[in-house]
Amino acid sequence: MSVIHRLDPHVADLIAAGEVVERPASVVKELVENSLDAGAKSITVEIQRGGMSLIRVTDNGCGMSPEDAGTAFLRHATSKLRDEYGLEAIGTLGFRGEALAAISAVSRIQLLTRLRGTDEGVSLTLEAGVETERESAGCPEGTTILVKDLFYNTPARLKFMKKDVAEGAGVTVAVTRCALSHPEVSIRYLKDGKEEFQTPGSGAADACIYAVLGRDFAKTMLPAAGGSPDIRVSGYICPPANAKGNRSSQYFFLNGRCIKSQLVQAALEQAYRNSLFTGRFPMCVLHITMKPNQVDVNVHPAKTEVRFLQERSVFDAVYRTVLSALQGETVKPQISLPDDGEKAESVPAPAAEKPVFPPVRKSPPAAVRPADTAAAPEKSGPSAVSAKSRETLPSNMPEIVEQLVFRQSSRSYGSPEPVKPLITHRADYLPPEAPEAEVEPKQPEPESPPKAAPVPAPEPVKPPPAPPAAETPLPPYRILGEAFNAYILVECGEELILIDKHAAHERLLFDRLKQHDYPSMGQLLLAPEVVELDAEDKQRLLENEALLRELGIEAEDFGGNSLVVRQLPSGFTPADAAGLLEELSASLLLGRRPGTLGIRDETLATMACKAAVKAGKGSDPLEWKPVVEAVLRGQVKYCPHGRPVTMRLTHHQIDRNFKRC
Repeated sequence: MSVIHRLDPHVADLIAAGEVVERPASVVKELVENSLDAGAKSITVEIQRGGMSLIRVTDNGCGMSPEDAGTAFLRHATSKLRDEYGLEAIGTLGFRGEALAAISAVSRIQLLTRLRGTDEGVSLTLEAGVETERESAGCPEGTTILVKDLFYNTPARLKFMKKDVAEGAGVTVAVTRCALSHPEVSIRYLKDGKEEFQTPGSGAADACIYAVLGRDFAKTMLPAAGGSPDIRVSGYICPPANAKGNRSSQYFFLNGRCIKSQLVQAALEQAYRNSLFTGRFPMCVLHITMKPNQVDVNVHPAKTEVRFLQERSVFDAVYRTVLSALQGETVKPQISLPDDGEKAESVPAPAAEKPVFPPVRKSPPAAVRPADTAAAPEKSGPSAVSAKSRETLPSNMPEIVEQLVFRQSSRSYGSPEPVKPLITHRADYLPPEAPEAEVEPKQPEPESPPKAAPVPAPEPVKPPPAPPAAETPLPPYRILGEAFNAYILVECGEELILIDKHAAHERLLFDRLKQHDYPSMGQLLLAPEVVELDAEDKQRLLENEALLRELGIEAEDFGGNSLVVRQLPSGFTPADAAGLLEELSASLLLGRRPGTLGIRDETLATMACKAAVKAGKGSDPLEWKPVVEAVLRGQVKYCPHGRPVTMRLTHHQIDRNFKRC
């Protein structure tokens, strides 16, 4: 007796249906995508009992002829793919020819369709994939398909279905994604006879977001647009203050197709780095447009997972677009008074405000740089960078950083008295641009080249007046004092602003360190740390040993799946070694350079946190002014770890809390 035998065609169809049709939401997704591919401009989706008893999708697309209507329910029957060359550039949402066959195999279906330009349509009835009735019918142009009694003939699948409420919620998510993916199509969604939403179909993404996700979601979103000539990114993102506790409100679309991509998700969240609190995730609706031959959508039967040909380019396009939108953010955090049931209204920043750093003395050009600096031979390579950072930067860097920021900020804003220096030997730690005595006398030096002598002479005189003109004027304000040795109280116009001095100072230091482009500092461990990793992670890190040294990390092969770590970036402890290396490996897997985006920022954030003035400790009132003015200028909004820096109370809110209005 033969052990291997061919499955019955009906059983094979049921197995194939299980790959495509997991739940009612899968059916709705496939049917709506077919309507979109048919060129529909208006689609109506209706479900009952979570889609288990009835799913109806009606569109005004091109429709089907009587011959095509019967063929459409056969496996691997499609109008969107002709040969293998079509797989190289897939431009439609559906192309496998399995959706209708899979759906009909596990349900009862009634189809009503009329080809555009014809006088008569056709009505089909199918049960378990078998056509039972066909007749001519009068109907409008387009297609209407009814799916009844889903999984009635597959008890094994039916018993795993959730309650109608849960399945209905899944359908809502599917229709929401389809509506957001095509704002130019009007989609109406009804659940148990009640209209949930209807999009206008005007092509405006913000109007579609308002109709589908609601007013509260839409009113705080920030527009984002950018990318490269080959990869365009557009859509809307949320301010960091409106982030959620999960990723359920992240919507990514590629050429009109809703996708799930860890690469795009990582690029989005990387742009929010140092702006979000731990455990918070940004909301977004992002559309990515690129050439179809640069992406493979034939990865999963549900067609939600994709593979990019140029992953690095996609990551950079999304990251830079989101980061650019965040840098232009003007929405401020909202607060609610304890006794007030209503949310405080958001107070937009003045239109002219944009993040402007306090005046920082620029480094001299190469022509006027001190001779010893220009003549000194320098080693090249990552190891030279790490060694240089260990030799030139002292151990008391946090105190140095604090002094650097407060001393320069106080002088720039005209404080009556300079802050008392923290250390005495300035020449040992200040960057080349800090000493004034060396830079000023060297400016006339460009006259040494004979041909450039007449031109550079007047040029250096013009830059000094520019910074005052570029500075954003500060609104009138008054510093009232300090509460609990932690919060600075400022009266500004009709607002009372509470500033977390530690968080604001920490962000100020962090931005200053990034601006000066300090290299990552390494610190040798007293006892080497052995870290266990996956085989792939270990191999990936060993292949990028030069990059590890550049980041201040020294790790060697220790046999098996282990690495021995002998040095970590300053601020990290041996307990952080495993997580640090795992994050580095994940960054390398996604095709991005972690040294410029992730680990270096974490290192600088740790340095800034240690150097910033601590909450609960008294501070000199002279130190408040640069911090307050940095906040009022809009350059400080969140600490590097994502915590908000300010809380604002309006005059009206305070009066209302005291029942004065």
